Amino acid sequence: MKAIICEAFGSPDNLILGELPDPIAGNNQVLIQVEVCGVSYPDLLILENKYQFKPEFPYSPGGEVVGKIIGLGENVEALKVGDRVLALCRWGGFAEKVAVDSDRIFVLPDGISSELAAGSLYTYSTSFHALKDRAELTPGETVLVLGAAGGVGLAAVELAKLMGAKVIAAASSDDKLALCKSKGADETINYESEDLKKRIKELTNGQGVDVVLDPVGGKYTEPALRGITWKGRYLIVGFANGEVSQIPMNLPLLKGCAIVGVFWGNFSNIEPEKNRKNLSQLFQWMLDGEISGHPTQLFKLENAKEALLSLQDRTTFNKGIIRVF
Repeated sequence: MKAIICEAFGSPDNLILGELPDPIAGNNQVLIQVEVCGVSYPDLLILENKYQFKPEFPYSPGGEVVGKIIGLGENVEALKVGDRVLALCRWGGFAEKVAVDSDRIFVLPDGISSELAAGSLYTYSTSFHALKDRAELTPGETVLVLGAAGGVGLAAVELAKLMGAKVIAAASSDDKLALCKSKGADETINYESEDLKKRIKELTNGQGVDVVLDPVGGKYTEPALRGITWKGRYLIVGFANGEVSQIPMNLPLLKGCAIVGVFWGNFSNIEPEKNRKNLSQLFQWMLDGEISGHPTQLFKLENAKEALLSLQDRTTFNKGIIRVF
C-alpha cells in the first residue's frame, strides 16, 4: 500500500512517499480503508520524539482517520464491514490502510462529513471532556483559553460559549484572536504584546477566571495560574510549545485552586461509555449546527510533508486534512 514513511525521528522533511506492507487486523482490531486523516500537533511531537508514546520504525504519521471498515479481526462484534468510522490510531493514518483497535473506533452518523470528523472530533472531544468532566463548568463562569486559535483551543472557545460561559481567548497574534472572536470569544488577550496576568484581572474586575484551559504550556502557565480565582480549576491539556511548565506549588495553595490533568486518550479507554455519551452530544451539536468545526485545508497524500511543515511553522489557521482515497 502507498504510505508516508518515517524511518527515524526528526523533521517532516525526512518523510518519504513509498510502499509498506498491507496491515492485518489482529484480535480486537478492524482494518480500515483510509479516506482522510487529520493533521495534528501530536503527529509532530511523535515525529520529533517528544511524545509519551513511541512507534516502531518504519511507521506512518497520522492519528485521526476517517474511512470504511474493510476487515474484522477476531472478537470484534459491535462493528461490521462497510461502517464509516472515525478511528483514533495514534499513528498509521497517512496510508491507504490501517489496522486499529476496535475500542478506538466510533461509527459516524450520516450528515457529518468525513472532513469535519477527521478535522474536529479529536480536538472537540478533548476540550469537551476537559470542560464538562474535569472542570465541571457551569453557566455564568469565566473560562480563559490559552493557545485559543489552535485545534483544542478553538474547540474550547466554541464549546465553553455553547455551555454558557464567558470566554476569554488568549493567543499570540491579532489575526488569531479575530478567528477566536468569530467562534464566540467575548474578550481577547494578545499574550505576546500584553501582560497576561494584568489583562486577566482587568477583564474580570479583579476577580480572576474560574477555569483556565491550557494546551500550550511554557511561559504562559504561571501568569495564567496567577490570574485564577479562589477555587478555580486549571486544566493541563498539553504542551504544544514543547516545554513542560514548572508550577510554583504555593500558588494552588494560596488560591485554593485545583490543577487538573486532562488526558482524553486514557479517559476514553477507562470510561468508554461516558466518552461515547460525550461523542453523542458532540454529534448532535454538529448535526444541529451548534458547533461548526475547524476551517480545513485539504492535501493529497504525497503532500503530507507540506501539511506537517505548515503546522510546524504555524503559517495557517486551517486544520490540515490528508485525502488518501
